[in-house]
Amino acid sequence: MKEMRTFSPEETIELGANVAKELREGDLVALVGDLGTGKTVFVKGLAKGLGVEDYLHVNSPSFVVLKEYPGVKKLYHFDVYRLEEKSFCDTLDYEKYFYGDGITVVEWAEKIRDVLPEDYLEIDIFHGYSTERKFEFRSNNGRFADLIDKLL
Repeated sequence: MKEMRTFSPEETIELGANVAKELREGDLVALVGDLGTGKTVFVKGLAKGLGVEDYLHVNSPSFVVLKEYPGVKKLYHFDVYRLEEKSFCDTLDYEKYFYGDGITVVEWAEKIRDVLPEDYLEIDIFHGYSTERKFEFRSNNGRFADLIDKLL
């Protein structure tokens, strides 16, 4: 586990952009954190790093569950806050995205941990003072561990 802190939404976006530049098609990023910790702001950064033209317009797909964004690499953005694992599995052909040709990011990933791929990058996000956020990067995979070392 490695940790990093940001002190503004702009720094969080830049952190996300830097992470995105190291991701490959088929990678999954699992975001974990309470409401308001900056998960969606981080996804804006991923979108920026993936070449999504209107990355600042990325918003949480809380009610639609999934949004797709075209860029240099496709971004599949899930928000499973309102779902339980069974309803998530019954509602979507999620494997098409989890093992597809884009980068997948899942907000509230802890709710569907049992259906996540074996290898993924987990980022736990915590509130700090005011606009400060703490990011804890975890991986059980050598490639993602190398990615974390390279970034931090």
